Amino acid sequence: MAAVCAAWTMTALLAACSSGGPDPRDVAQELADGLSAQDVSKVPTAKGERVPQADLERIVKSMDGVKPKVTVDEVTKSADDGAATATLKTTWAFEAATWSYTTPAALSLVDDEWQVAWSPAIVAPDLTAEERLRLRTTASDRGDILGAGDEPIVTERDVVRIGIDKTKVPAEQAGTSARALAALIDIDPEAYAKRVESAGAQAFVLGLVVRSDADGTLSDAQLGAVAGAVQLESTLSLGPTRTFGQPLLGVVGEATAEIVEKSKGSVKAGDVVGLSGLALRYDSQLRGEPGVVEAVSSDAAARPRELFTGEGKPGTPLRTTIDVGLQGSADDILADVKPASAIVAIRPSTGEIVTLASGTGGEGADTAASGHYPPGSTFKLVTALAFLRSGLTPSTSVPCTESITVDGRTFTNYSDYPSSAIGDIALREAIANSCNTAMIATRAKAPQDRLAQAAAALGLGPDVDLGYPAFLGSVPDQADGTAAAASMIGQGQIEASPLAMATVAASISKGARVTPTLIADAPTKPAADAATPLTADEAKQLQEMFRGVVTGGSGAFLADVPGEPVSAKTGTAEYGTDTPPRTHAWMIATQGDLAVAVFVADGESGSQTAGPLLEEFLRSASAGSGE
Repeated sequence: MAAVCAAWTMTALLAACSSGGPDPRDVAQELADGLSAQDVSKVPTAKGERVPQADLERIVKSMDGVKPKVTVDEVTKSADDGAATATLKTTWAFEAATWSYTTPAALSLVDDEWQVAWSPAIVAPDLTAEERLRLRTTASDRGDILGAGDEPIVTERDVVRIGIDKTKVPAEQAGTSARALAALIDIDPEAYAKRVESAGAQAFVLGLVVRSDADGTLSDAQLGAVAGAVQLESTLSLGPTRTFGQPLLGVVGEATAEIVEKSKGSVKAGDVVGLSGLALRYDSQLRGEPGVVEAVSSDAAARPRELFTGEGKPGTPLRTTIDVGLQGSADDILADVKPASAIVAIRPSTGEIVTLASGTGGEGADTAASGHYPPGSTFKLVTALAFLRSGLTPSTSVPCTESITVDGRTFTNYSDYPSSAIGDIALREAIANSCNTAMIATRAKAPQDRLAQAAAALGLGPDVDLGYPAFLGSVPDQADGTAAAASMIGQGQIEASPLAMATVAASISKGARVTPTLIADAPTKPAADAATPLTADEAKQLQEMFRGVVTGGSGAFLADVPGEPVSAKTGTAEYGTDTPPRTHAWMIATQGDLAVAVFVADGESGSQTAGPLLEEFLRSASAGSGE
């Protein structure tokens, strides 16, 4: 070429070089397009030892599939007319940040064709032949889970991370150290040794995380006895105590393989995420958008070289209706209960769930919100509503006998039913003393479909999305014979969770169906069903019978609880095939703007087993309110 084309900018790219010969801008554009597509196999390159496509694949293998956008910034020809330099602009768009830079690409004219002198430094600034790119994320500040009044429940708390630092122990000794450390922190030694041995030479392999203020940290002497063992101070999103609000709140930790797979690339191995409960369901909100670090990793002997760090976006707090004081009290009360158990409390005025406690006897099951159990005699208030709608009143006489037989099955009252309440008694007295036979004898006044309608009017059964998995009960609208008889006393095919029965208590207290709410920023919409709403007169009569259990029935032991008057209903439900059958113990209650359900999966009776727990909870609530 006779003419010299010098310093083309992007504007000049629209005009051809005045010589009319091959244009270096064409191969520069091919290179940019190939890098964008991560396929440079067809880009003309100078002959050499490195194969550009294979080298590019090696360099970007650890970029988790992220592709850059590469454009030609400018092309400059040298004075000898046989060489040029293309300046490429590369932009990587990550989840929470963008990284842009420019790199030079040397071009040469060979046999009337422009070729690229391939170099890893074309892909990223100063990248050497031994280096590759690696994308890793750095956790953003995780959003807190808040309780009523935006009081922090799950928030960053100080922890100690105990593990093996492989830079501090010879490779051949790493497995031995891992087993020794595992014995000290009580984890599986062989599984931990396998993880340590398979990790990279620069890795810190976590063994256990413990709270800084709890037992479990190691002494200097213990650490010194195990080569490579370290304790690192850190923070982790945790509740006030290990058991507080579990399993509702859930736990946070390193992502499992299943979570990584389901995330479709948004979560990577090693990321800290919610593993269960609210922490899992609202993980994307709480986790926010992680910062990214674009690093260059050479062989295992050298530490990675950071090229880019992007700031992440903090997670958004999750606001719940849980009352921290009441929840903590319920957790403490259930701490020593061996069977599965629960305490649920709702504000009737608003439907806000202030306590959703599941005892440790449930072995991690969400007994409070998702349990499926026959509610027993606590359901008799629903039966009473069906009676009221058939024309009965609290004064109506009903027959309470020692036993009643339906289709060959004999039903009796509970073992210590008061003999003074046998005979023709008022409905309010049958409810107060929990007479099974009176309910069953009067079943014609509460056909199964009306029973289901009464349950729905009190919030038992309608399908409602609380923003959290929950079961609000099931009452079939058809049942005959012994199944219909059992329905009258909350057994047979009827099921409820403690949350469902707390909702029933709250609805009676309010005088209208209550729809429970757990997530403060997403009020739950009432269920769309055809249930006949509770009337003012029905509510007044139900409230009278509810209160009568305390003033003259099986809940009399609650009469001296400080604060506003307490209404309550005991419940015992048979289950299983043992003889005599085992029983669930229930009790529901209201006091002021608080509706409570207490459940123990295996107990003597509602008053004997669930009753003391209910009383302790109500007294703690009164003390907390200053009453």
